[in-house]
Amino acid sequence: MNIVRASPSVPNNSVARNVIIAVIIFFAAHFALLVGVTTPEKFYFDEVHYVPAARQMLEPMMPSPMLNPMHPPLAKQLMALSIRGLGDGPLGWRYPGVLFGSLAIIAMYLCALALFAAQGPAVAAALLAFFNQMVFVQSRIAMLDIFALAFGLFAIAAFMHGFRKQRPHLWFALAGVAFGLSIACKWSGLFALAICIVIVAVIRLMQGWGTQFAKGDAADWYRSDLWPDFRYYHFAACFVFIPAIVYLASFVPLYGLSFNDLWEAQRKIFSDNTTTAIAGHTYMSAWPSWPFLVRPVWYLFDKIGDDRIAAVVFLGNPLILWPALPALAVCLRDWIVTRRADAFLILSFYFGPYLAWAMLPRTLGFLYYYLPSATVASLALIYVLRRGNSPRWLLWAFVAVGFAGFAAMLPISAAFVGTSMETFSRLMIFQNWI
Repeated sequence: MNIVRASPSVPNNSVARNVIIAVIIFFAAHFALLVGVTTPEKFYFDEVHYVPAARQMLEPMMPSPMLNPMHPPLAKQLMALSIRGLGDGPLGWRYPGVLFGSLAIIAMYLCALALFAAQGPAVAAALLAFFNQMVFVQSRIAMLDIFALAFGLFAIAAFMHGFRKQRPHLWFALAGVAFGLSIACKWSGLFALAICIVIVAVIRLMQGWGTQFAKGDAADWYRSDLWPDFRYYHFAACFVFIPAIVYLASFVPLYGLSFNDLWEAQRKIFSDNTTTAIAGHTYMSAWPSWPFLVRPVWYLFDKIGDDRIAAVVFLGNPLILWPALPALAVCLRDWIVTRRADAFLILSFYFGPYLAWAMLPRTLGFLYYYLPSATVASLALIYVLRRGNSPRWLLWAFVAVGFAGFAAMLPISAAFVGTSMETFSRLMIFQNWI
């Protein structure tokens, strides 16, 4: 029976080499995301909400009422800085998304490096995350999700790196900082933080019970000797106080240190994110459908000629995201049968941010809520493609297939490319994609 090879807790490669690879990945992703980002030159989709809110933050005195009070301010503050530096135009609106989309790909590289301790699989994971189409599209529009994703992935990478350490304190504290920044962009950043809290709490509870696995080894997700010096106050500092302080600090430029204003801001956000009284939307979809890419979100569809359209659809690359589903099933099997820590972490950070949406009373949902889980799904694919004695070429062959799907979808992923109605019809395989 083939089982996954155990991953050492620390990569065998030099830090310098990892840094060089990360820098190369960043600039490659940055260039690819930046090309044609100013098309269209008008607002499209939810830019109509977030760019005016960012502009408002540049006013000498914050006007009342505040625009877009239903989301925390950090991502909009970053957009405001970009508008101030690059001008109030398409580049100023969208450049922060390009920057943080590039950083999200680096974070995926770091996640894979922490899990697999090998540069080849880590690079492949970063490429699959880029080619899955979702990160590409979301990085080229002035919305909040890519900021929350990038910070959240850095937090996950830090948590994964610290998970197998005897002294995880620094790494868990860094995760807390990044989680605070993610939540300060969008409250959905809370989901991955909650997963970390549950993981640590469950492990501590099992240790308190004296639980031991038969024939346990270093690759198990749980060990009775894990984190011997990580106390309850370290837990509270890393996963409660640090994220809370970082999160609340993002509100200080708007409200100062007024407790009443800070409290009212949180109340407004909570009210909006838990309400069920939301009108329907043409592209809304229910959470069970997201992994199957049943209903995409059309961000842009403009006629630019007799037979030419500019289109941007948030759909996801089926050649990556559909195979990720059986890969997740393999991870589940290995976690149950062989107690693999890497399989456990992949499953936790895929299902946690995804199934959290099932627990909210909101009736309005969109496929782009699936972005964090879809990105983490790349790790499941890498896990399976390097499983047992799988040949090395198989991993890179799959990356090539993913690139082919990404390239085929480029006419409906980037508005500057443009496409014909014939190509559009050919790409729309299913009627519900239109």
